Amino acid sequence: MINTDVFDYINVLQKAADASSLRHRILSNNISNGDTPGFKRQDVAFEDDLKRALKNSRYRSLDNKVASVRLSRLKGTVYTDSEYVSYRLDGNNVDPDNENVELASNQAKYNGLVQSLDSEFKNLNMVLK
Repeated sequence: MINTDVFDYINVLQKAADASSLRHRILSNNISNGDTPGFKRQDVAFEDDLKRALKNSRYRSLDNKVASVRLSRLKGTVYTDSEYVSYRLDGNNVDPDNENVELASNQAKYNGLVQSLDSEFKNLNMVLK
């Protein structure tokens, strides 16, 4: 991470993209284990942490909120989802249709984050010229 106010948005966007990339790997793993007896689906928590980090600085501009985010607290956390729920007799709780929808949604989020990062770097490049 680069420690200057100029890169605040870039640093937060990078953390979000990293969490989205982790989520892609986790969702792909869920799909791969769709037929594994006893397998429990996993997911990644990130959005709530980001919302909480931005909400803590109420009545401030978005720039100030982003600048005050503690990047060390923004991590994608892997957790087991619906651990005690099973859709099948073998104890597996992976719904392949749901996983594919989540994977497509996550891909759209990741693409948006990459486009936002690209835009931020283009703005910096324009300022430097």
